[in-house]
Amino acid sequence: MPIKKAGLPTRQQILDFIATSDVPAGKREIARAFGLHAQDKIALKALLHDMADEGLIDASPGRAFHQMGGVPKVTVLRVADVDDGGNVWAVPERWEAETPPPRLRVRERKRGALGVGERILARTEEAGSGWIAHPMKTLAPASEQMLGVLRREGERLWLTAVDKKERREVLVSDPGDAEPGDLVLAEKAGRPPRITARVVQRLGDPFAPRSFSLIAIHKLGIPDGFSPEALEEAERVAKQPLGEGREDLRHLPIIAIDPADARDHDDAVWAEADDDPANAGGWRAIVAIADVSFYVRPGSELDREARRRGNSVYFPDRVVPMLPEVLSADVCSLKEGEDRAALACHLQVTASGALKSWRFTRAIVRLVANVAYEDAQAIHDASAPFPLAGGAGAGTVDQTASLVDSPTPSPSRKREGELAPILTNLWACWRALLAAREARNPLELDLPERRVVLDEKGRILSVAPRERLDSMRLIEDYMIAANVAAAKALEAKKAPVMYRVHEPPTREKLVALKDYLETFGVPFALGQVIRPATFNHLLERVGDADHRPQVMEQVLRTQTQAYYAPANQGHFGLALGSYGHFTSPIRRYADLLVHRALASAYALGAGGLGGNEDFERLGESISMLERRAMEAERDTVDRYVAAFLAERVGQEVDARITGVTNFGFFATVEGVGGDGLMPVRDLGGEYYRFDEAARTLTGEHSGDQFSLGQRLRLRLADANPVSGGLRFELPEGKGAKPEARGPARVLKRRGRPANIRHQGKRR
Repeated sequence: MPIKKAGLPTRQQILDFIATSDVPAGKREIARAFGLHAQDKIALKALLHDMADEGLIDASPGRAFHQMGGVPKVTVLRVADVDDGGNVWAVPERWEAETPPPRLRVRERKRGALGVGERILARTEEAGSGWIAHPMKTLAPASEQMLGVLRREGERLWLTAVDKKERREVLVSDPGDAEPGDLVLAEKAGRPPRITARVVQRLGDPFAPRSFSLIAIHKLGIPDGFSPEALEEAERVAKQPLGEGREDLRHLPIIAIDPADARDHDDAVWAEADDDPANAGGWRAIVAIADVSFYVRPGSELDREARRRGNSVYFPDRVVPMLPEVLSADVCSLKEGEDRAALACHLQVTASGALKSWRFTRAIVRLVANVAYEDAQAIHDASAPFPLAGGAGAGTVDQTASLVDSPTPSPSRKREGELAPILTNLWACWRALLAAREARNPLELDLPERRVVLDEKGRILSVAPRERLDSMRLIEDYMIAANVAAAKALEAKKAPVMYRVHEPPTREKLVALKDYLETFGVPFALGQVIRPATFNHLLERVGDADHRPQVMEQVLRTQTQAYYAPANQGHFGLALGSYGHFTSPIRRYADLLVHRALASAYALGAGGLGGNEDFERLGESISMLERRAMEAERDTVDRYVAAFLAERVGQEVDARITGVTNFGFFATVEGVGGDGLMPVRDLGGEYYRFDEAARTLTGEHSGDQFSLGQRLRLRLADANPVSGGLRFELPEGKGAKPEARGPARVLKRRGRPANIRHQGKRR
């Protein structure tokens, strides 16, 4: 039955029809459904083309359409895995959306009929939060790629996956020119139990430091190359003039303060005392941000590439940028002595740190300096006549060590004299912002960040927690102020905003936190109104107790995951009602959208919104891509840590238990990081009772107990740089050898006893 409509349907009507149609919806079906005449079909074709360019729909084989990010009703799938339970999982063979491809569970008519790499034509349906595929026809076989390391066993070669979750080794049918020990990309094919692998690319030595990030890039499918069209476009737009009508801020001493090893420079800052009598004791500040929207326009090839990545990904040895390097590391990057296009956020800050007013302009800036955090801190400390605002000793550094050991050239004494008054003003304004922050009482979790330092050949020099300096907090608070101003400025114009949303913890997580805290005798009332200050006061009560680090980690686990969305739910952790990301458009697509929205809302010139952006869909996409980047960065650091610790295998290390399960406990090496497993089978031959609420393992006969947060000495039994996994053993004389007393067994409290046998699961 046609849906009779006057004129063309709207975009939403087309999306609704595609989603509810019982048959694949092509142009002909859409025209028939909406009762379009022949003269309307040209306009419909143009509309569908526009929707495809906007990322709303995609064309399936046969010219049927489906919603971008979804799966066509009939499509070709490739079998990606057959799990231990015999379930078959497939992925779309063609997938061009920015989000990772979905995995569909295949309902086979005959169990065991499909193997990894085979292609099927299938009818698909969405079921709950997942997808189901009903095979219609088996097509010519294809292959599934796997990243791993070759291992020889007798006359056979086996492929060991780099993914910790992949426990099965695959027999290699064709190694090509690869040798045992090589990191390779291989194609899987066959049916269980005869799945084999054929090497298609040799990637080199898996233990070479520069391979660690390469593993993450291949494993997670991170795009690490740009199309020729995007590179050509980047070169072309990089040469365009900065444009007329920009506010000239080149007379102001604006500086950028960044990590010493920063690859790009999004932001720069300036502040001075406000001479406005209505803002007595207040400050004027400028947060200048790279004007990426001037170069990357909606619908361009650069825009499509940036949207596909969602963000830049930073590794110790390289960066996979969201934009080609001619933009990200050069023309858009704010550099000393170079004229640069910027979007400037002008702030009026009261003496108490409140934002009195804000305005946004397109500007031209010329930075007086790019300064490393350590150098900015040292210069300020040398000239500061009074203690820093962060409290006694906050941010204090050894000035000599900072200036000498900094990875980048230190400022000369002349430059120090030039920069000192600029930094003095920045610090003074920051004290006001800091006072406002402390009044808000946002969530304060002092969780160390690991820093991997490499030499010029990529070899690991050190792995250690990154020092938290006041110069870092200063920049953070200026950026927060600008992000708040951007969100509120767009709200004032009722313009679309891509908010950074952090919702309050769920009740389920709060109940789990309460149960956990009871094991330490720390009360936590569930009936109270939960604010960030609630957790800060909790940590104050814990004080400097030995279990403080694990309580902080548990509080972190209680928090929800932040995400991007056009609906404002506030930012719980920062205790802010409106918060958008505005300050990093070189490396975050969300910020680029906010820049475009400001350009459109305030008539700031070219580079505004295209008018057809679906902020909700884009928010879901870039949130998922951000999680992918975080996983890649975390896994790579784990591999570097494992490589760093590999030389200490067999030695005893100071460790702290970070997780307890019924199959053992996880521990991290103090001061270095990296999680490793201490299997319950290696704790001795007795029963171990697992208390799920208290997260403890207790020996039934010995009474030996292993609990969350416990510090102990362990022997490092294995450090695998390829997977990033560590494995621990008890030191000599502690516990019994499993082979002498049989496998360890676990009794789980509040449940029936479980006899746990481990088969050497790799992490």
